[in-house]
Amino acid sequence: MGSCGTWAWQELLVLLSSVWLWVGSAQPTPPGPTHTPGPQLKFRLAGYPRKHNEGRVEVFYNDEWGTICDDDFTLANAHVLCRHLGFVAATGWAHSAKYGKGVGRIWLDNVNCAGGEKSIGDCKHRGWGNSDCSHEEDAGVICKDERIPGFKDSNVIETEQNHVEEVRLRPVVSGARRQLPVTEGIVEVRYKDGWAQICDEGWDSQNSRVVCGMMGFPAEKKVNRNFYKLASKSQPKQKRREDVGSKKRLFTERQQLNYRLHSVSCTGTEVHLSMCTFEFYQGNASAACGAGMPAVVSCVPGPLFATGSAHKKKQRQQQQGQPRIRLKGGAKVGEGRVEVLKSSEWGTICDDRWNLLSASVVCRELGFGSAKEALTGARMGQGMGPIHMNEVQCLGTEKSLWSCPFKNITQEDCKHTEDAAVRCNIPYMGYENLETWYWDTSNVTEMVLSGVKCAGHEMSLSHCQHHGTSLNCRNTGTRFAAGVICSETASDLLLHAPLVQETAYIEDRPLHMLYCAAEENCLSSSARLANWPYGHRRLLRFSSQIHNNGRADFRPKAGRHSWVWHECHRHYHSMDIFTHYDILTPNGTKVAEGHKASFCLEDTECEEDVAKRYECANFGEQGITVGCWDLYRHDIDCQWIDITDVKPGNYILQVVINPNFEVAESDFTNNAMKCNCKYDGHRIWVHSCHIGDALSEEANKRFEQYPGQLNNQIS
Repeated sequence: MGSCGTWAWQELLVLLSSVWLWVGSAQPTPPGPTHTPGPQLKFRLAGYPRKHNEGRVEVFYNDEWGTICDDDFTLANAHVLCRHLGFVAATGWAHSAKYGKGVGRIWLDNVNCAGGEKSIGDCKHRGWGNSDCSHEEDAGVICKDERIPGFKDSNVIETEQNHVEEVRLRPVVSGARRQLPVTEGIVEVRYKDGWAQICDEGWDSQNSRVVCGMMGFPAEKKVNRNFYKLASKSQPKQKRREDVGSKKRLFTERQQLNYRLHSVSCTGTEVHLSMCTFEFYQGNASAACGAGMPAVVSCVPGPLFATGSAHKKKQRQQQQGQPRIRLKGGAKVGEGRVEVLKSSEWGTICDDRWNLLSASVVCRELGFGSAKEALTGARMGQGMGPIHMNEVQCLGTEKSLWSCPFKNITQEDCKHTEDAAVRCNIPYMGYENLETWYWDTSNVTEMVLSGVKCAGHEMSLSHCQHHGTSLNCRNTGTRFAAGVICSETASDLLLHAPLVQETAYIEDRPLHMLYCAAEENCLSSSARLANWPYGHRRLLRFSSQIHNNGRADFRPKAGRHSWVWHECHRHYHSMDIFTHYDILTPNGTKVAEGHKASFCLEDTECEEDVAKRYECANFGEQGITVGCWDLYRHDIDCQWIDITDVKPGNYILQVVINPNFEVAESDFTNNAMKCNCKYDGHRIWVHSCHIGDALSEEANKRFEQYPGQLNNQIS
């Protein structure tokens, strides 16, 4: 028996553990007969502010990182460089050190590519290290956000087709095959058109940990090897039944073993079996693994995927204390922006040196498997508030991200455009095979669910609250059939809490100036009894700046054809209720309320390099672009709460965006903002304003010592 060399896997491990996004040529060119190959080139994107697919181009040549001068730079140059970096093409390039000045050598100058070259070294240039530029002329590229199929970099796990590509656990215990998730079984790898086994000679718990992580489980546990030995040996069926006993019956059919791998050795921190060292069986492997048996693994599921009494026990353990880490803004379970709790306030992590080792620690800490991707550049949306950690450098063995070395943040170090995120391996649950279908309503013959009320974290509609067998619309035909439009991305609206606190004040506004506001129901009900046009109403006014930190534009549910024209204010309402404003007493009683229709959803301002897309003028399209915000100034109509009837005292000011969930968002838990208020009958003090999910549970309890507070979560 021969064996495959392991150098390729060691090289892959080094690549995947890289701190920077550096890669070799996506399609390496074999050297010609008269060409002596030069040093291997590596590339990375650097600088700020930037997204994951743009930045200053840095090249590793002759054991040193350096930059490229922007003299004579063209889009064709950018195409070649973007392919080096694993993207299909370039959409633009930047000059004059737009992403900041680099350091070290300027390796290339006057680069002139045709666009089809497979290496930047094949393009015309002045020669390596020959430049008359300064770092104020460092070139940058903007790549199309689409990866070359099969391309591998430090953040994405993709394995070579000729090696270990797909792994599974095959259960062999009767009953286990019907139960999901599969937590125990024989480890098998895809081979040709079927599956092959791994010889367990030298197999240890570190190998099992890697496999369990791939399967979506945070940990492994010891397995009864002797139990499985019975299944792998050629014994009479009757003898096997007697040995196994009645509690655990093995499938009696003989499984033909086909060994593919042996001598597997993992450190336990790998995110894929292909990153471990191992050897292939060559030729006829029917007599392989003579002293061993197929490798068997048993995994411990996370609380979200545990079943029965074990599930309840895990839940009790979780409820003993609030976790100090969470994922936000993801479209699926097990993915999102990483947020950590420090000093009772949630904050994000800067993506400097963010890699799969650190991402896997996050995933396992949250009860998932190892990480599939360590995402940079706010790929799961931007957070708000503090950035708590930078340059996190986990070994991969830590139980918590807080156990990893990291640097504290200063305002100059990072921005929320660099928020780190993860995609974790999760167990296969088979939910796509349940009850949920989408069809043309003309084919609907009966209703199966009504009263469905989900919190958003459920993995199946069957997990949500519903009416059960007591359907409300059993015989209504297709009139009330529910439908969905699915998307991988969504908007995420957040109110800028400090601005509310800074701009709040009281105005006594004459009634003769409030006719239009009364027409749009922007005053309390007692205003109807006032002696119009004499007298006034007391208004709590404040500015509202609403950011879209998601991954898709926020658009009104209704199209322009159904917007309602309001003659008095002479504008269209694209949403009847865009925000709710409430004043609550300490016992939760609502004493004043207001609402704001979205008469003009538009991009008031945007972050640098983000273009405005929505403007209300001339019946224009309404919405809020990702990276932009809509500002409702304190001095416009209805940007207030009518507090004429409110008595002096201590109160809570609460603002909720998109309160009726009319438009999809990736996260509704951050749509509410709360402030403490003190009103003495003449003046008002607004303080401690914060987003509803920005503080720890303990801090929120101190803030609100009563029920009735909305945090925009369905209860």
